[in-house]
Amino acid sequence: MTTAQNSASVPSDAPTAAAVTAPAPGPRAVSASASGTWKLGGRTVHRLGFGAMRLTGTAAFHGGTPRDRAASVAVVRRAVDLGVDHIDTAAFYFSALRSANEIVGAALAPYGDQVLVATKVGPRRDRSGAWEAAARPDQLRGDVEENLRQLGRDHLDLVYLRTMGQASIAEHFGALADLRAEGLIRDLGVSEVSVAQLDEARAIAPVVAVQNRFGLGDPASAGLLRACGDLGIAFVPFFAIAGARASGSAPDPATAPEDPGVLAVARAHGASPQQIRLAWSLAQGPHVLAIPGTGDLAHLEANVAAGALRLSVAQLDLLASTA
Repeated sequence: MTTAQNSASVPSDAPTAAAVTAPAPGPRAVSASASGTWKLGGRTVHRLGFGAMRLTGTAAFHGGTPRDRAASVAVVRRAVDLGVDHIDTAAFYFSALRSANEIVGAALAPYGDQVLVATKVGPRRDRSGAWEAAARPDQLRGDVEENLRQLGRDHLDLVYLRTMGQASIAEHFGALADLRAEGLIRDLGVSEVSVAQLDEARAIAPVVAVQNRFGLGDPASAGLLRACGDLGIAFVPFFAIAGARASGSAPDPATAPEDPGVLAVARAHGASPQQIRLAWSLAQGPHVLAIPGTGDLAHLEANVAAGALRLSVAQLDLLASTA
């Protein structure tokens, strides 16, 4: 399948389950439908999705302060009210008191199968939160089953194999392909891979999505993004807002100075730099999806609204020079 066969579109708003959650969006709220759509495996989703990592606390994993569970559930349900129908999570997204999977499962219970939930396997943490060695192929069944239990589902919509430095992913991906054949998984993706590893996985089973680190000023996966477009595979970048500033050697993204070009484009649109970074990511191709994460309702609405921004050619050229 090529990109032309799976091009983005901007459909009319689909019905939501607002009656069982919060009030419908007010007149200023922007729906995720403004971002267009992409067929992610067997499901068509809005290109602006949601990442669940920050539902557990003010910082990832055991960092920061644990969030109020009810508030995090409300954020997920508000995302669905705003048209988000693709949520990215993982069993290893947990803090001392909170589990992202449990929050997502509870929040989505009234919606049935309306929202596509993607998760990842490969990285592992023990019960105290310490990182363990990457999962062996024979351990992936247990990790998939743990995601099923935490989410309260009898199948997983999309499972990414997150690589952990291995050169070949054939044995690991083959184990997930077997679970897909059993019906525990609907679709498969890969994460933190090279083009060669993507080809290796595709020789075993269909790959519907690739999730690599990529953002404005952080173009290491640009070649993989282009390869996914040629193959009709979704490219789902993480750290799209933080970009290179999310690396361990860079300053804290929350306090690092913003690029002047990003600031100029943001002023032109009356938007935030974060919104411009999301809009830039979506502008990289109709197969690019965004999964910004937050535990804050105001940030959620701003992230969703970024899906409606359209950057001009001149603005994209200006941003192309961003370091």
